[in-house]
Amino acid sequence: MKPNAIEVFAPAKINLTLHVTGQRNDGYHLLDSLVAFATIGDVVTISEGDALTLAVDGPENDGLPDDMQNLAMRAAALVRQDGAALTLTKNLPASSGIGGGSADAAAAYRGMLYHTDRTCRDLSSASKSVVGHHAEKLLALGADIPMCLLSRSARVTGIGEHIEPLSLPYVPAVLVNSRLPVATPDVFRALIHRQNASMPDELPVFQDVERLIGWLAGMRNDLEAAALKVAPVIGDVLGALTAFGGCKLARMSGSGATCFGLFTTPEAASDVALELGAAHPDWWVKETVLGDQSALATPQADIPD
Repeated sequence: MKPNAIEVFAPAKINLTLHVTGQRNDGYHLLDSLVAFATIGDVVTISEGDALTLAVDGPENDGLPDDMQNLAMRAAALVRQDGAALTLTKNLPASSGIGGGSADAAAAYRGMLYHTDRTCRDLSSASKSVVGHHAEKLLALGADIPMCLLSRSARVTGIGEHIEPLSLPYVPAVLVNSRLPVATPDVFRALIHRQNASMPDELPVFQDVERLIGWLAGMRNDLEAAALKVAPVIGDVLGALTAFGGCKLARMSGSGATCFGLFTTPEAASDVALELGAAHPDWWVKETVLGDQSALATPQADIPD
């Protein structure tokens, strides 16, 4: 990291459940989703600059814009339109249902708040600023951005604006993407039923990983069947995960195409990630832990003594 630079982690967002409960007159779909965040993600670095600029690097940077078409730049510009050079290191596949672009925007926004005001470092302070000034604009940029700002496990309803943080046990997981981008509009067009049951009004208190996974097995991702029509390879990924006895639940995240497998121990997740990665070297396979990643997502600054 450059001297005086700020580094912000942008954890992947995982929809443990995703119930489509309706559609508004303006076309936005209403959702009820249990969300957790991963220990893997992208990284936004901010240093001093004459103008607001963005450079994109990392293993998953192919084809990503470095101008105002990039959500990270647009989110950063809400705070300040000059004096900052941003670098986005992409580790998450694009158009993969794990909130990469929204997580990047949220990280850029958190970092720019801290870049502008060094007293605004923790996520609770950042969220208060958002509510007062930019909440509607960030939601308009992307419905996943508000939840990514906090990077905490939460129940998310509405179009993404109603966020109820929850305490969930940390869950060992393996994320798998076939590297086939899936466009969210295509999935929603393939969706047949748009009025589905929500999760229960009161969620259980999950005392351990086993109970959480057991409860999740009774919930759904209502976009999964539609995404399978758009990208049948998602079925191959789910089948590959469920073939391992240690995988207690396999499901698609968001609108796809990334799928996750949940495990009761980190060792089981690690073993499956190694074996699946070796069997499918063309797939993106990552071992991770899902839960509250707000501490990891807090801006970090290299400030000389």
